[in-house]
Amino acid sequence: MSDVLLGLARRLRLGPLTERYNSVLVLGLFAFVNGLISIGLMSLVALATGQPFVFPSLGPTAFLLFYTPTAPAASPRNTVAGHLIGAVAGYVSLAVFGLLDEGPALLVGVDWPRVGAAALSLGATAGLMVWLKVPHPPAGATTLIVSLGLIATVPKLVVLMLGVLLLVGQGYVINRLAGIDYPRWSPSPGTG
Repeated sequence: MSDVLLGLARRLRLGPLTERYNSVLVLGLFAFVNGLISIGLMSLVALATGQPFVFPSLGPTAFLLFYTPTAPAASPRNTVAGHLIGAVAGYVSLAVFGLLDEGPALLVGVDWPRVGAAALSLGATAGLMVWLKVPHPPAGATTLIVSLGLIATVPKLVVLMLGVLLLVGQGYVINRLAGIDYPRWSPSPGTG
């Protein structure tokens, strides 16, 4: 993250900021501002559309995109593929256990089919991300959000993925503005 901050500081001619203040303070402020802006924008889109453009696993995704932007898990490919795998695995798990028409576990409770759906979705998500070489840890939260029935219809899952794409777009712009060699799609060679 310090590379992102230093790149932005150079481009915005704020070098004295990083020289004058404790780097932890400046990095924390940078993380605060990026988190506020990225999730704030997503929340505004959610408010304007009435759709779930913001969901819990976007928080750790935003952290990865802005704190460790050159890590393979933060690449657009891993981020998009990981969340897509999580959403599909969660939905398929709901179908396998006959839960597509059930309410969310937070309202109806957890029973044996829900335990099975949650376990299957997380196992499938983890395995598929490893086998396809697209690890993105926040996708583990996405699959549980779906398999627990919090976001469980195909139209809502499409919106969920649009939210991921919007966040990746923000990450791309901010990291590129900072002069970070943030990948266009795949992790840079030698970062895995």
